[in-house]
Amino acid sequence: MLLKGLGVPFDVFVTGVEDESDVTHHDPVERAQFFARLKAEHAHSAHPEAWVIGCDTLVVASDGTLLEKPLDEEGAHRMIMLQSGKTSLVHSGLCVLTPEGEPHEGMSTSSVTFKRLTEEEIAWWINTKLWQGRSGAFQIDGPGQLMIERIEGDWSSVVGLPLFLLGQLLKKAGWDVFNGVS
Repeated sequence: MLLKGLGVPFDVFVTGVEDESDVTHHDPVERAQFFARLKAEHAHSAHPEAWVIGCDTLVVASDGTLLEKPLDEEGAHRMIMLQSGKTSLVHSGLCVLTPEGEPHEGMSTSSVTFKRLTEEEIAWWINTKLWQGRSGAFQIDGPGQLMIERIEGDWSSVVGLPLFLLGQLLKKAGWDVFNGVS
């Protein structure tokens, strides 16, 4: 949706980078950047002629707890309770690889303040199943917006692809989004 909005031609390639449990990076910024680059490298190895974008988004609760993708409803409920009435940080690591394999990397960090949620509102959210596969058990687009009081930073970064940063990295790599590849 975000890339379509820019008018950038693209294909989606699922890298298979799913198991994040054995990675030793505990710092959320380092971890998000590591996975963004790993995903980009996996895609580049399968499509060495392409420009590749890898991105990974991690959420950190106000108490410092790293909130990755919940495994079940109980985990999602716990994550949403932890964020209710508080502000979480959302780190989106981004890696652009040129067809030559040259990396251009960056990080976008935004803060998301949740309204104080009632138990009924949390139950509603859990029942939507929209928390599945989402770091922090929430989404900022669609119905998830009803839980969010305020965002500071890049909305698209919270969605999962920081477009402003992407434009900067693509330009640095030699692809001016406004004028095409240099």
